[in-house]
Amino acid sequence: MYRATTRGVQVTVTPRFAPERSDPDRSQYFWAYTVEIVNLGADTVQLRSRHWIITDALGRVQEVRGPGVVGEQPVLPPGAHFEYTSGVPLPTSTGIMEGSYNLSTDRGEDFEAEVPAFSLDVPGAARTLN
Repeated sequence: MYRATTRGVQVTVTPRFAPERSDPDRSQYFWAYTVEIVNLGADTVQLRSRHWIITDALGRVQEVRGPGVVGEQPVLPPGAHFEYTSGVPLPTSTGIMEGSYNLSTDRGEDFEAEVPAFSLDVPGAARTLN
């Protein structure tokens, strides 16, 4: 589990290797990751967009940007939480993901909430650090 808090918005990520969706003989590896976003602050916030930076074991970087998450732009009043599960394929057995969510408050302020860097590792695989 990986966690970061920005301006009262706590983001927790739990990755899981998905062997049923992977084919190591073809260099295809897949991870599911569950994200929980909790509004610990005093302002209502809405998640507007996401930005991911995905790095494989060979140092190749892919950036993904888009509106919302899993087709939603959740509104989180103080104390509320939102959870979703998504996935990422990689051509290597290890990698790392990190990113941010663009949020806006009910007072019209925009800010970036950190998504902590999290490791994508096949259980038992040798890790490569770049």
